Amino acid sequence: MSMSQTAPRQLHLNVNILHSGFIPSAWRLPEADPLAFTDVGHYVKVAQLAEAAKLDAVFLADNASIIEQIDFRPITALEPTVLLAAVAAATTRIGIIGTASTSYNEPYNIARRFATLDHVSGGRAGWNIVTTADAGSARNFGLDTVPDHAGRYARADEFTQVVKALWNSWDDDAVIGDKASGRFIDESSVRPIAHRGAHFSVQGPLNLPRTPQGQPVLVQAGGSGDGRELAARHAEAVFSAAHTIEESLAYSRAINERAAALGRGPHAVKILPGLATIIGATEAQALRRRDELVDLIPWSYSLKRLAGTLGVPVERLQLDQPLPADLALPNGGNGNHTFFHATLSLVKGREHTVRDVIRALCGGGGHRVLVGTPEQVADEIERWFRAGAADGFNLMPDALPGGLQDFTESVVPILQRRGLFRREYEGRTLREHFGLARPVNVGGAQVRAA
Repeated sequence: MSMSQTAPRQLHLNVNILHSGFIPSAWRLPEADPLAFTDVGHYVKVAQLAEAAKLDAVFLADNASIIEQIDFRPITALEPTVLLAAVAAATTRIGIIGTASTSYNEPYNIARRFATLDHVSGGRAGWNIVTTADAGSARNFGLDTVPDHAGRYARADEFTQVVKALWNSWDDDAVIGDKASGRFIDESSVRPIAHRGAHFSVQGPLNLPRTPQGQPVLVQAGGSGDGRELAARHAEAVFSAAHTIEESLAYSRAINERAAALGRGPHAVKILPGLATIIGATEAQALRRRDELVDLIPWSYSLKRLAGTLGVPVERLQLDQPLPADLALPNGGNGNHTFFHATLSLVKGREHTVRDVIRALCGGGGHRVLVGTPEQVADEIERWFRAGAADGFNLMPDALPGGLQDFTESVVPILQRRGLFRREYEGRTLREHFGLARPVNVGGAQVRAA
């Protein structure tokens, strides 16, 4: 489906299914199931709630090691593409976006896995491209140390190039399936990619046809300079972290100006900041819910998590003192840039203590937390959207499924009444939901659909 140049901008909303919810203590709520993190039914229920509200997609993060403090909270445990296949079978329209690392996979496997997911779902799949910076993952794949930042992103760039080439190694009309003539596939329309690069040697072609979307939607999450370059080259949507409109506007301009310089058009990349929500009938009620949830988190857990984000020993953080003034990028720049910068942005120019920071982040990892009434949440979403600071949001409700139900029942109707969000799906694919053109493969040359 092509989008008119004069069509009004469409707000996009995904839900990040963080097992029991964004807040680490969500599993302790009376209505929560502590075993939900390995229960496919839990993820299906959240996806069905999101689909009923006409959200664009569900999103699954992933880790290749245990990076959480499992003595206190659930973890991201189920492999995303397998889980999303089950979600696809239980839904009909909502997009399904899964994370897969370029650091500890091979391009052929990922190309095949996400192409399969796109076929299985009828064109609803997206791949969230990440590199992986934690030491545990490195050790799980036979390395003593984490590969350096620049090297990880150089690998990621070549990895993504290879995956795209494999997805385009079949023409759209390669499958003939003519019973009368007995001709099944036009072999001239299926080509090896014969890739030889610094990191990969892949002959191809892929062993399955082009997908309903042409190729799955490419999503990226990374705030470093290398991450922005990767997004500008390949991403069609970016999951970002920002606490202010100004910060998100600058990020959006940087990504899209670079994408335009690479010949991708003036606004090729959708910017979708993470947004955690805690909703109450009144602001006081929402703040009370936040405090109750935060108070269920051991301070030792929150201190250790914040120390990990900032790349400092936990002993350097004192609850009733400000953050240290001399913070530098974690692990000599080889850690997570995104959440480090997002956390510093939260406190910039403000008096604060470490306790204040933990409460504002709700024990989380750096994303913006919005606490308030449905109207207040809708107002902030509209403010960012109309300012051009966001094309939509990657929602992270405080608890699941209840927090998502609060959002879909109270905030979505306000956004619909304001003409910001769809009342019905207009298309069937994730590309159509995002207003993205279907890449057309003609004789091996990829072009954009009109």
